[in-house]
Amino acid sequence: MSAEASVGSHAADSAQSANSQPAFHNSDELRNRGLLGSKYVKLNVGGSLHYTTVQTLSKEDSLLRSICNGGTEVSIDSEGWVILDRCGRHFGLVLNFLRDGSVPLPEDHKELDEVLKEAQYYRVQGLAQLCISAMQKQKDVFETVCRIPMITSAKEEQKIMASCRKPVVKLQNNRGNNKYSYTSNSDDNLLKNIELFDKLVLRFNGRVLFVKDVLGDEICCWSFYGEGRKIAEVCCTSIVYATEKKQTKVEFPEARIFEETLNILIYENGRGSGGLHLLDARGSGASLDEEGATGGERRVRRIHVRRHIMHDERGPGQQTVYKD
Repeated sequence: MSAEASVGSHAADSAQSANSQPAFHNSDELRNRGLLGSKYVKLNVGGSLHYTTVQTLSKEDSLLRSICNGGTEVSIDSEGWVILDRCGRHFGLVLNFLRDGSVPLPEDHKELDEVLKEAQYYRVQGLAQLCISAMQKQKDVFETVCRIPMITSAKEEQKIMASCRKPVVKLQNNRGNNKYSYTSNSDDNLLKNIELFDKLVLRFNGRVLFVKDVLGDEICCWSFYGEGRKIAEVCCTSIVYATEKKQTKVEFPEARIFEETLNILIYENGRGSGGLHLLDARGSGASLDEEGATGGERRVRRIHVRRHIMHDERGPGQQTVYKD
């Protein structure tokens, strides 16, 4: 073979070798070039594969736009997938927001917080603001919900009363704790007491702590606490004595209960140390007992509804007997 032929053969091999080599010789060149000149992008986000366009990723001034224009280094595998070391669970939601400008958000607070963190990582400010607004709405809704503790033991009750800085109203209702039959209006009055409790909860939510006790000895009794001690008590039940049998009567002293609720408002923020009360709960139709106290102890107003029988509750020929 001549020298000219040998040189020509070597030049052809060199040209063929050059054409067969990859466009980039190292990963640094591959990362620095980014996705310039590309129209479509293949993304591998924590194993979740997504296929989209550079135009979609560039809609907001975000990390994804920076990846597309080469401002942020990325790793691209041998098949052309852009590798993002993030959980891909919510990445589809991020893409849909970039495509449409809005997206339905999850209602679960934990998932919403996860979407927010992804939006903040990718610097998609529109989605992040949408998540923050949704979380604020959830917070406002949660704050308006009235939560009523249910007392399960005497020890738990003492702990609640001692630790709570707000005035406390407790309704004790236990319809099954009765060894006599009820008068005809007692069930209705018991329900009215429970309904009044619910209305007071809504009206004074945030100012007064309302608790329920369904394990106590009383059938229907209201207790009012301030500064960790009992201030007043309104007992709504009594025993009616007739000629043939005894009956349990449940009253609904709505005005008196409301008065005592207003009275304990002076114990907000420790303002009740003077021992004053706003309204006088005494009046016709009730008896007022005060526990004796010595030294620095304070008394508890115990208000009992007058025990009587309504005319429509007496049977024919029955004689009314009052006993207090």
